[in-house]
Amino acid sequence: MTRRVHISVSTTDYEGSLRDYTQRLGMKPDVTIPGRYARWRTDLLNFSISCKPDQPGGIIRHIGFEEDASPDFREERDVNGITWEYFDEPSQSQEIATLVAPTKPV
Repeated sequence: MTRRVHISVSTTDYEGSLRDYTQRLGMKPDVTIPGRYARWRTDLLNFSISCKPDQPGGIIRHIGFEEDASPDFREERDVNGITWEYFDEPSQSQEIATLVAPTKPV
């Protein structure tokens, strides 16, 4: 079973964050929604940034695991109130598609 640690960070500076994390992780993101979202996937890490107008930059939005064997997307909160997500890659792709859908012309 493949299990990747997932971390999602909010940002108010999408372009700066894109440059910074691309340099830190030594690779370009595999998914980008310009000005809104980027994701980097390695063998061990699934890291994303999101621009959220209602959230200050630099806040960890959630932590979790991408697991091949995850039957569906689920969330739970730990004792500190941090949201943990559990999902497989197709579930995350579907979530990303919902981010893109509102920006498509009708």
